[in-house]
Amino acid sequence: MAKIKKQDALDYHSSGKPGKIEVVPTKPYSSQRDLSLAYSPGVAEPCLKIAENKDDVYKYTSKGNLVAVISNGTAVLGLGNIGPEASKPVMEGKGLLFKIFADIDVFDIEVDATDPELFIQTVKAIAPTFGGINLEDIKAPEAFEIEERLKAELDIPIMHDDQHGTAIISAAALINALELAKKKMDKVRIVISGAGAAAMSCAKLYIALGAKVTNIFMYDSKGLIWEGRAGLDASKLPYSKHKKDIEFKDSFKKADVFVGLSKGGIVSKEMVKAMAKDPIVFALANPEPEISYKDAMSTRKDIIMATGRSDHPNQVNNVLGFPYIFRGALDVRATTINEAMKLAAVKALAALAKETIPEEVIEAYGEKNILFGKDQIIPKPLDPRLIYYVAPAVAKAAMDSGVAKQPIKDWDEYESNLKKRLGLDNKILRNISEKAQSNPKRVVFAEADNIKTLKAAQTAQEEGICIPVLLGKRSLIEKLIQEYSLEFGEVEIVDPKSEEEEEKRNQFGKAFFNARKRKGVTEYEAIQLMRERNHFGAMMVEQGDADAVISGLTRNYREVVKPFIQTIGLQKDVTTIAGMYILITKKGPLFLADTTINVDPTAEQIAELTNNVAKMVRKFKVTPRIALLSYSNFGSSPGKDSKKMSKATNILHEKHPSLVVDGEIQANFALNNDLLQEKFPFSLLTNKEVNTLIFPNLAAGNISYKLLQEITEGDAIGPVLVGLNKSAHVLQLGASVREIINMVKVAVVDAQNK
Repeated sequence: MAKIKKQDALDYHSSGKPGKIEVVPTKPYSSQRDLSLAYSPGVAEPCLKIAENKDDVYKYTSKGNLVAVISNGTAVLGLGNIGPEASKPVMEGKGLLFKIFADIDVFDIEVDATDPELFIQTVKAIAPTFGGINLEDIKAPEAFEIEERLKAELDIPIMHDDQHGTAIISAAALINALELAKKKMDKVRIVISGAGAAAMSCAKLYIALGAKVTNIFMYDSKGLIWEGRAGLDASKLPYSKHKKDIEFKDSFKKADVFVGLSKGGIVSKEMVKAMAKDPIVFALANPEPEISYKDAMSTRKDIIMATGRSDHPNQVNNVLGFPYIFRGALDVRATTINEAMKLAAVKALAALAKETIPEEVIEAYGEKNILFGKDQIIPKPLDPRLIYYVAPAVAKAAMDSGVAKQPIKDWDEYESNLKKRLGLDNKILRNISEKAQSNPKRVVFAEADNIKTLKAAQTAQEEGICIPVLLGKRSLIEKLIQEYSLEFGEVEIVDPKSEEEEEKRNQFGKAFFNARKRKGVTEYEAIQLMRERNHFGAMMVEQGDADAVISGLTRNYREVVKPFIQTIGLQKDVTTIAGMYILITKKGPLFLADTTINVDPTAEQIAELTNNVAKMVRKFKVTPRIALLSYSNFGSSPGKDSKKMSKATNILHEKHPSLVVDGEIQANFALNNDLLQEKFPFSLLTNKEVNTLIFPNLAAGNISYKLLQEITEGDAIGPVLVGLNKSAHVLQLGASVREIINMVKVAVVDAQNK
């Protein structure tokens, strides 16, 4: 896991608009008529309908897709009772996860009430606003009473995720681990460290799946919960089935399963050695597990292990559960989240772990293959299938158990709708990040005497995205590192103009001269060019001293791209390189080319660069659906550009018949399927959801992407150079630290592919 600095975390939450979530209007509001419909007098009509029939609130308001994340701040993460205000960043974060993984809207609500009765009455009073309630970070045993009362007294889905989330995910992992170990749930001896909300819920769910309560040994801070122990509260009594006290370390003798929900470092190698054959160890304390993955795995070869960490196999992560459980519950308007729905989620997760893993998930985690086994007993958090495996299972269980007020009739249509909710705007960036981290490459930062570049390089190093090589004047780079308190640890600094690099300059210069001696350069000039950092950095990549180079933050685009082309050269069979931008939009990624290189390409060049862009788009695990843009639609207004794009389309259809591409076409028709279907139903792009736009000339492409970048909210990555022989990319002039980091990720993935 990347080290998170205190100031970085504070800056993340405070920069720009403070916090992590906002309210966005979903209806037009640009005219007086719109405002009159939204508020007075038009709003009276739906109010009257709801007054007549309360259920119409789901028809006329956002209630059906709105969840409250509610806490009193009494048990926040590993921070304890820090109060409602201090819990708000966590609740906003939970809201963000609901949205990006299941497209569920959230209001976070922090309640100043430690008395259970006051808390219950407060939640009941505001419940009409919401379609569901996620209780969060409330300390035990009050959490049990609060959830139980609210479930009994309200008719919407309610779940305390701290209790049930870990239980559901770990139960799915346990089902599969027991299958691999060839053991039965009703026979295994289970040791649980911790007796809080999560531990109680885990034990309850394991019992529902067949475990015997007499085989569960639960420990809290005072030791084993057993029948002779005085002062046990009501929530612990069901697990006090043992006749005598047993020391924690002794409970591991012949134990089949250990589930840690307490604190790090309390389990020794000797305890694990004492467990039965094929032991199952779920060390779920975060960030330090009860026993480290390394220590546990080194103890014995037959162990099956899970942790709560993302840097080890089998991460028990609540994000595998709560977004999809609420999604399924909301979609059938369930009146509760009952045991049948939780068990359905458990079984769906267990089943999904056994399915063939999509290639995009395998690549995101940097594996050659992922198969069901000891390192795959639970799905990966980035698996895009979770929403349409878990949510339908939960929805069906709600219907079968009689708590669904709006049953689903067409399951195929429902699955299709779920896939549209996948959060494609963030998916590609997550996949690129994971893939970069799986196999980090040496990246030359050619402008390392700039503080933005240095901050980006430091973050990229910390996140495990790349091994940075800092190019520039050593004294200035070291001064900036010290002045801004940057922490690189071991990092290579290269000054192309220094005496230390004279030998390299000569080596690179001679190699450059040999490649371009018939293109107007002398050997002396070639060696002198190596004092210039973009030539030097590109030669580091060309000669194998690095894998990728990025530059352009402070220099004109042409000044940067020219050395890259001259030094690294084009891929085999490529005669036309292109510049491509990736815009991350709420509808998914949008790829735009050529936005930076070719001033007025021919039809043949358009066809070639389009095919090369399509290859690049596929490397991001996106199927390209391409529109060749113009001011004309399929010959409606003939002219130089429209004829060129039409000819390029014909070339592509002839040479690359499998490519989904059409043109010439106007941008609004390309991006609006209803318009396209109405006017040009014959187009190959009809019902295809275009994601790649090719422009007729540099003016159109450059102006368009800069306009889109300014008016759309979301990340922009680029320009990505398409067609170079090795990974070299040009930053936007004045790019932000975040944009530089995104480009580094793309550069690393590009280097991996090459």
